[in-house]
Parts: sequence; C-alpha cells; structure tokens
Amino acid sequence: MTTMFEPMLDEFREEAAVTKRVLERVPADKLAWKPHAKSMSLGQLAMHIATVPGSLTKITWEDEFEISQANFNPPLPKDVKEIHAAFEQSVREVEECLKRMTEQLAQGHWRLMFRGKEISSKPRIRVLRSIMLNHWYHHRGQLSVYLRLLDIPVPVIYGPSADESPFG
Repeated sequence: MTTMFEPMLDEFREEAAVTKRVLERVPADKLAWKPHAKSMSLGQLAMHIATVPGSLTKITWEDEFEISQANFNPPLPKDVKEIHAAFEQSVREVEECLKRMTEQLAQGHWRLMFRGKEISSKPRIRVLRSIMLNHWYHHRGQLSVYLRLLDIPVPVIYGPSADESPFG
C-alpha cells in the first residue's frame, strides 16, 4: 500500500469503529419501523450503512458504473445478525481494496453512466472519498436520529450524545 491511502484507511478504520457502535444499538424488534412513509425502515437503513463501503469498492474497481442497472432499495434484513455480518464483510472489502489500489488506479477517472450517457467522471479516489465515506457518515447520522425517535440511547459518535459521554 502506498502512503497516499494511509490517511484514508486510518479514517475508515476510526469511522468503522464508530459505525459499529451505532449499528449495535439497532433493536432487533424494530427493523420494520419507519419514521415516515417515505423513509427507509430502520433495518433497511442499517443494512445500507453496513454495506455502503464494501459495495462502493466493488463498483469503483471497474472504470464505470451503469446506474440504471442499480437497485437502491436496501433489503429488509431478517435479523440484526445479518446487519452485523454484512458490516464485517464490508469492512474487510474496503481494507482489501485500499491495500491493493495503486496510485495510478486511484487517480484514474471513474465514470457514472445512465443508459450509456456519462453523468459524471471523477478520479476514483474522489468517488471513494465522497460516496464511500461522506455518504456513509450522512446515513449514520440519519440512523442516530432513528434511534433517538425510538428512545434508544444514542452512542458517542464524535463527542458526547445526550445519553453518553466519552469523558467519563
């Protein structure tokens, strides 16, 4: 692995630990719960969070992705064990991807296509940064709101929550 990826891999590992804490709070008996009719269920959102990083490494390993073939409706997991197993697999996939990636591949342009038309073209590393990480953080924040609405204690994410403090 080149030094180019060390900061991203370090950040990913730190954030994976935080994400694991949040996913561990998902109650098994509320997987079908939705805060609104237009929202994903708690289980779907948790599964999306569990799989986003690994899925992105697979998608971005190729030079382009045809979005019209994608299914962005995460499945409802049968139980929380399925969420945790998917998360652990996703973490392993990111580790493997970033360890194998060369600077040339990272700087190479990755294209998002829609029915054969280019929608976006960016260096692969920027796609990983924005979708694998930033998009992941966005949904993790969304999950923390779901937990609050269900009166589940929200864990420490970057600092104290109303329920926990990292300071003792």
